[in-house]
Amino acid sequence: MDDVTLSLTADQALVLSDWLDRAMHTAAFEAAVDDRAVWSPLLSISAALDKRLVMVFDPAYRTRLEQARERLIEELGDFRAG
Repeated sequence: MDDVTLSLTADQALVLSDWLDRAMHTAAFEAAVDDRAVWSPLLSISAALDKRLVMVFDPAYRTRLEQARERLIEELGDFRAG
């Protein structure tokens, strides 16, 4: 099977990496992932993000993360409004 390439902005990658790091280590997340095979792509995505996001070691990481979150929320708008 051919590889699939995903593309994320730096903001998306930073926010997703942080969320995965926090969520994947909880009992609730483990319970929600009820298909063992799903862990394979989750771990691959998490590892790929960790390799590319050297900014997690930056002293200003929390500030950069919050700024990225704010930009993404603003761009997203109210996607549930219908």
